[in-house]
Amino acid sequence: MLDRLEAMRDAGVLGDLDLRFTQLLGRIGNGDGPLLLGAALTSQWTSMGHTCLDLARVAGTRLGDAEGLGIATPALEDWIAALRSSPAVGRPGDFAPLVLDEAGRLYLYRYWAYEREVAESLSARLLDDAAAVDVPRLRAGLDRLFPGQESPDWQRIAAAAGVLRQFTVIAGGPGTGKTTTVVRLLALLLEQAAGHPFRIALAAPTGKAAARIQDAIRTAKRELPVDAAVREAIPEEAATLHRLLGWRPGGGGFTHGRENPLDADVLVVDEASMVDLAMMAKLLRAVPGAARLILLGDRDQLASVEAGAVLGDICGEASRGSAAFGQRLFEATGHDPGGEGGGPPINDAIVLLRKSYRFGEQSGIGRLAWLVNRGDAAAAFDLLASGDFPDVTWRTVETPRSLAEALAPIATQTFPAGAAGGPEAALGSLDSVRLLCAHRSGPFGVDAVNRLVEHWLRAEGLIGGERPWYRGRPVLVTCNDYHLQLFNGDVGVALPDAEADGALRVFFPAAGGSLRRIPPARLPAHETAYATTVHKSQGTEAERVILILPSEASPVLTRELIYTGITRARARVEIWGARPVFEAAVARRLRRSSGLREALWQGHI
Repeated sequence: MLDRLEAMRDAGVLGDLDLRFTQLLGRIGNGDGPLLLGAALTSQWTSMGHTCLDLARVAGTRLGDAEGLGIATPALEDWIAALRSSPAVGRPGDFAPLVLDEAGRLYLYRYWAYEREVAESLSARLLDDAAAVDVPRLRAGLDRLFPGQESPDWQRIAAAAGVLRQFTVIAGGPGTGKTTTVVRLLALLLEQAAGHPFRIALAAPTGKAAARIQDAIRTAKRELPVDAAVREAIPEEAATLHRLLGWRPGGGGFTHGRENPLDADVLVVDEASMVDLAMMAKLLRAVPGAARLILLGDRDQLASVEAGAVLGDICGEASRGSAAFGQRLFEATGHDPGGEGGGPPINDAIVLLRKSYRFGEQSGIGRLAWLVNRGDAAAAFDLLASGDFPDVTWRTVETPRSLAEALAPIATQTFPAGAAGGPEAALGSLDSVRLLCAHRSGPFGVDAVNRLVEHWLRAEGLIGGERPWYRGRPVLVTCNDYHLQLFNGDVGVALPDAEADGALRVFFPAAGGSLRRIPPARLPAHETAYATTVHKSQGTEAERVILILPSEASPVLTRELIYTGITRARARVEIWGARPVFEAAVARRLRRSSGLREALWQGHI
């Protein structure tokens, strides 16, 4: 079996790390085929974003047929029996390299432990209501902060839930008012504190997402009808999760954890869909038991790059909660959330914001996103191609040559405009148009698109030579540098700096509308950023988005990817590609194997 797995590695079906892990388990366990195959696939699936290998999904199938390898997997019952007999495989609670649960899910021990930890921590929070709440004061605050007559007002209900509960998820698509709601929720919590110290922490997975929630909160709190002391107590600084937890370089883990919890009474985490399972486990260790935890995010977006789909698992098939909690919400808000009387406790922790204030009934973007979420591929394409909505456009681009031709006017008319002005104009031009790709490599991937844009700019004499650094080059930071205060996802632009005798500096936006200047040689890991992957675009927005699809379908292309790309646009979205590829992507749903949803929604912990 090892020889055949090595052939799969050589063919690119398995990674080198998958094979090495399998070789190690072959020495620890009995080394037979079912164990080696299970180990290799579990490692591979974890690297693909799953938290476990669902044996039922691959049992009785053939792997590697396209590469001429043709490895047959055992029947499910036979495979489970063989794994149970191996000393390298334990049951839940055992300390073993692999853990096989009763549902036929095979985990790397570390990810089984993370999943268990998250499930137990959240379940414990679901059993605890918040400390004593002054309901009349809450009702008065809600009337003042949410004066509209719409019923039910889901923003109002979400804010009330965040006061009444220790753990709340406020989920919704773009423009549904998640940040507006949480700012008012924080004001309500401060009013409940009645002048006593109340510590608020704000965080997001990336630097770009942290900067966005900072800006949104700074704007939203200005007009709040609250006392000046309450307004001033709402923080404007957000940290990345790594910075919040106190990342120690060199494999030292985090400063904050169970023994050294965060100094916070409430923690708000924005863009929670980007938080992977391991990070969520480490975050929950650091949140004090008495503190409120509020997650904001869009459950329909792409899941995290690393293993897990935590927000999606938490939200599950959320409905309107129990009758008992619905009554409490009605007493606080005067609005009936329509509790159904049943469901697990987690149902009461989730509030879905349903109304988009950005994309109304006449918005093609809103309609297209809805169709994509439903998986209605034909209707979504018909809407794109109809021309009925000026904010959505389809363009057939099926060959590298047609892609190059389509990019020429974008490159020469859009990107140089900012570079010709000052740093603010240059950064603004990057937010005006965003090129998004599904893949990094290949003729329709990020690397190829960035090269094409630079080709057209050089052809028009807008940038010179073949040097890597030139005036107007946009860069995306791909790792955190706490010394420079640059974080994964930050975008800057290279321009001559008058304060450095015209030498190139990379300008990044900073708090309060100021700019930071960094010499190119001092930058952490980075890449050219005319185009980025859809994954890298999470937590960002642009006036106009161009989503570039590859010429062939792939497992990466899912409705979640299409939805995420579409909803990065504030005003206009264009999709370039081939119709069959688009429709195949919309029809394919991201399905990450995990036991977290079952643990939270069925109580199987």
